[in-house]
Amino acid sequence: MASNIGHTAADREFLAAAAQVCADCAGTIDDDSLEAWPDYFTDDCLYRVETREGRANGWAIGLMHCEGRGMLRDRVLAIRHGNVFDPHTYRHVLSQPRFAPAPATEAAGQRGTELASARRVLTSFNVTRVMKTGEMTLFAVGTYDDRFVEADGRLLIRERTVVLDSRNLDTLLVIPL
Repeated sequence: MASNIGHTAADREFLAAAAQVCADCAGTIDDDSLEAWPDYFTDDCLYRVETREGRANGWAIGLMHCEGRGMLRDRVLAIRHGNVFDPHTYRHVLSQPRFAPAPATEAAGQRGTELASARRVLTSFNVTRVMKTGEMTLFAVGTYDDRFVEADGRLLIRERTVVLDSRNLDTLLVIPL
């Protein structure tokens, strides 16, 4: 059970808001409302999918890499009009988010000083894939490593790294996680 020790009321409020953003963002995927998915990210966001093994070894290349909301929108257009794949849907189960152990300011050198105000939050997830035939499989398990920022009065995802616990992933990674 997560502890509230050391968390201020503002911290708890922030984590509740982050939980809502994560749930709503996953809901756009689960409900096949993919066109709304990029709206949970900043214009200059970074979205990537990598494995825990790759991250631990410092491998630069992951399974997916999108820079900017425009690339996220292009991905949705490709899913809708270009990619050919077996029809399927996802269903996310998310944990309560928690603050990452390292301070968010560590990222400032990686993507600029604008990230110094970002708050780094970790949320575990399970994604079940449901095929049109009704077959269900546990598709992915891992952690969202998010950096949240406030922009225009909203909490948005500035960076999302989807860290998969397993390096064994079905090749059918079309829909974002």
